[in-house]
Amino acid sequence: MKVKIDIDCSPDEARAFLGLPPVAQLQEAVLAEMQKRMLDGISKMDPDALFKLWFPAGREGWEQMQKAFWAQFGSGPKGSHS
Repeated sequence: MKVKIDIDCSPDEARAFLGLPPVAQLQEAVLAEMQKRMLDGISKMDPDALFKLWFPAGREGWEQMQKAFWAQFGSGPKGSHS
């Protein structure tokens, strides 16, 4: 014996039928908080701000990093052979 039941209802109707609480307001609040955090994160992705964060000494820090990078490869930048 085979029984098939099709129920055509919206998610809100199904939640109400099963006695579950409405979640629309909670979902809106969570999405608003996520949007706020994402926008705050994007503002921190400013290239100039990232450069200052990664290389607080400015250009000198960048040059030191380049020298260390080239030293790892053993060739060094041109003109710096000792």
